Amino acid sequence: MFVKTITCPRCDIHYSNGKPLQTCSCGSPLLVQYDYTAIRKAFKKEMLNKRGNTLWRYRELLPVKNDANIVSFGEGMTPMVHLKSIGKRMETPALYLKDEGCIPTGTFKARGAAVGVSMARELGIKVLAMPTNGNAGGAWSSYCAAAGIRAVIVMPQDAPDINRRECAIAGADLFLVNGLISDAGKIVNRAIAENNWYDASTLREPYRIEGKKTMAFEIAEQFDWNVPDVIIYPTGGGVGLIGMYKGFKELMELGWIEAKMPRLVAVQSAGCAPIVKAWDEHAEECDFWESSRTIAFGINVPKALGDFLVLEALQESHGCAVAMCDHEIIAAQQLLALQEGLFVCPEGAATLAAAQWLVKRDWINPDDRVVLLNTGTGLKYPDTVRADPPVLTPNERILSP
Repeated sequence: MFVKTITCPRCDIHYSNGKPLQTCSCGSPLLVQYDYTAIRKAFKKEMLNKRGNTLWRYRELLPVKNDANIVSFGEGMTPMVHLKSIGKRMETPALYLKDEGCIPTGTFKARGAAVGVSMARELGIKVLAMPTNGNAGGAWSSYCAAAGIRAVIVMPQDAPDINRRECAIAGADLFLVNGLISDAGKIVNRAIAENNWYDASTLREPYRIEGKKTMAFEIAEQFDWNVPDVIIYPTGGGVGLIGMYKGFKELMELGWIEAKMPRLVAVQSAGCAPIVKAWDEHAEECDFWESSRTIAFGINVPKALGDFLVLEALQESHGCAVAMCDHEIIAAQQLLALQEGLFVCPEGAATLAAAQWLVKRDWINPDDRVVLLNTGTGLKYPDTVRADPPVLTPNERILSP
């Protein structure tokens, strides 16, 4: 509708929106740019009051031209939960969690899939392929099924079993690799070169990020257009963090929020922390993280294509990057369930562990409004929770503790 151009953030080459695009000729991810002057005239935030509670309420800031090509399961406008009990314990009373576990397919990957698959449909794509740690594969398989697009998915053999089942039941061509997502990526790259399929890998097409940026729009809207002070995000490929940074800048461009960027925090696991290492070393991009391993499987990404964009967002927002150990992540997951009744994924739990760490070091102040991003439901990771209840016979009684 209002797409102006698609640009390379590294070398500033411009591309047209009307044909299938992958990365820039220089290898960088591409970003969609809009005609913000025209949007300001056509789209007022008051118009949102009469729109449905899906990410498509921000239609003018999304790239799909023809509404008939939109594939939607009602994704978007996920709850903003006030963590009153944990916030009190941490002496951070304005502590919130945006719960993406409630979204269709159970993770925030539905946002990228909704916009990415809709654009693939608009561009006439028949087959797309992607490597995945699991959740993106499940989401893209489901949306491709609804769009009539063949999905070829390659995931590590150690990925959660539920993700395999999601892909299988949606009819995707699923393959497993005895290795990491980087190994799955190598297989996908060869298949794409041989078959001329569309590459839907992370940041190798410009539209997934457009779905993810709607988290920024929703966060701003849910706080009545007053952005929080800190947003903590579990970072693997980093699309959500890059997207939120882009989304907040777009809201500033429209004049919907003040020129204030939340301090963005990238959280990784100590077992796979290339962004954190690069941040600590003041590097502009990451080195490949050897022998990566973490219980938070969704952020087990040894090297992200958009690492330089993640680091730029952290730098420009005066944020930071931190790594948490798996035992800290599991402890935070248990705390959220015990104190707030929330069963979040390990990646989401990592954000609480990071918040606790940053509060202890006074990086987060008591009067800061802090938003944690839970990227998916804990139900997708049943192996992270032990449950060994006693088994009773029909005649036994439950005794009071």
